[in-house]
Amino acid sequence: MRVRRLAAWTALPLAVTLGLAACGSGGDGGSGGSGSDTVSIQIAEPQHLVPTNTTETAGNQVISGLFSPLVDYDAQNKPVEVAAESVTSTDNKVWTIKLKDGFTFHNGEKVKSDNYINAWNYGAYAPNGQGGSYFFEKIAGYEDLQGKQPKAKTLSGLKKLDDLTFQVTLGAPYIDFKTMLGYNAFYPLPDAAFSAPGVLKADYEQAPIGQGPFKMKGTWQHDSKIDIERYDAYPLDKPKSKNIEFRIYQQLTAAYADLLADNLDVLPTIPTENLSTAQTDLGDRYQTSPMSSFQFLAFPTFDKDFANPDVRKAISMAIDRDEITKSIFKNSQAPARSFVSPVLPGYRENTAGAAGEFNPTEAKKLYQAAGGPAKIVISYNGDGGHKDWVDATANQLKANLGVEVVGSAEPKFADLLNKVEKKQPVGMFRLGWVMDYPSMEDYLGPLYTTNGSSNYYGYSNPDFDRLVKEGSAAATQDEAIKKYQQAEDILAKDMPVIPLRFGENVFGHSSKVKNVEMDLFQRVNLVKVEAAS
Repeated sequence: MRVRRLAAWTALPLAVTLGLAACGSGGDGGSGGSGSDTVSIQIAEPQHLVPTNTTETAGNQVISGLFSPLVDYDAQNKPVEVAAESVTSTDNKVWTIKLKDGFTFHNGEKVKSDNYINAWNYGAYAPNGQGGSYFFEKIAGYEDLQGKQPKAKTLSGLKKLDDLTFQVTLGAPYIDFKTMLGYNAFYPLPDAAFSAPGVLKADYEQAPIGQGPFKMKGTWQHDSKIDIERYDAYPLDKPKSKNIEFRIYQQLTAAYADLLADNLDVLPTIPTENLSTAQTDLGDRYQTSPMSSFQFLAFPTFDKDFANPDVRKAISMAIDRDEITKSIFKNSQAPARSFVSPVLPGYRENTAGAAGEFNPTEAKKLYQAAGGPAKIVISYNGDGGHKDWVDATANQLKANLGVEVVGSAEPKFADLLNKVEKKQPVGMFRLGWVMDYPSMEDYLGPLYTTNGSSNYYGYSNPDFDRLVKEGSAAATQDEAIKKYQQAEDILAKDMPVIPLRFGENVFGHSSKVKNVEMDLFQRVNLVKVEAAS
């Protein structure tokens, strides 16, 4: 089972809580410690910098500066062309992508159709082991590239029409394919990235060559920093800053101290420990903005203790989301009572209905009538900053249901997922999700369909699966949203998970920079940020 943007954190970026390398606080007192023409930004040590293998926040932040997507999203989260001149289809199955002329890679190569086709084929080919391979599964021929001995090396659904135009044929119609193209797995790769057809150079990600607004400055300094500089031949809006230094920290608290001392320019996530004082510490340099994260508790629906939906509903009703959001998270997150993020077209408030409302009296009655277990275990990853809210949730359930409730920490997020995947007894378990692209399907499909890539709880409902499939194949966005909403209504009846909180970007910057913005994917807008002077 493949993990998509499952989040290991509670208020921190995925890679931050999966373990950072040595702290690189450094600095000489200038903006980012590198002079007034440089903006410094805290990140974790990326796992990878190959676009089709970059599935965590830190790496995505870096390559968002080195590459330009085919599409980005407007204020309504609808796709708008960036590197693409147009993305069109008459049936949502056969798509024609025409590229804008004038884009070049940082080594001077002209960007052409083959660069996308070669990159996507490389990403989809299973023996290459790319973490984002599943993003190509909707393209015809994907299955032939899977397994230890694939039948083919290239996707049959990709066809070059000319140097600036190529055609993508999907296995089935998908209304949101254009929206999907904003994800980083769909970036192109230059010819120089390959040592032979389909063979990526071993050292490519140490100095990735992209076609974005910034280019690498030197190589990836592991556990220390990554420097990029403005690419003057970029054909669209030029960055305001000449240089960006991505500075790798081991602890967010150390980065916060540097931020207060004006030795770090941008901290994308305020540490939980500092939330109570951050507004006072930073004044108008403390900022928040919408983000797409979704935190929830999942039930192993294959476990007899949690097989009854009424047991699951009762547990949900016994949790006071508002109190935990206020006391633990200082209102830096928002209580969740729906199954998709508020940032999405089609979001509705309180789709969980009565099961999402705090009602301890009715919760206890329902729990006892449904034969809920005498002991509840809440498993979580110990590397993700979850202990405080899990303990608070356990105390609420003890008091409101009259049962024994304990939190159980697994050392790492991967350890928790491995146990769940093997159906080992873990009780309830926490998970989080950050969207790949703004579509309800990106929550409903991977998290809840029977064969969803991140359905770790064994949930299966044929009617739900059918509605998600019908939404994906719909002819219009309105029709798709209607089907997706009907599918979400089924989740409210079955409650395979308990919605807990929706996240926000909570970030800060130094007095030396301005125009600091963060997007729904927890990325700093690298084109807009600039030195205040």
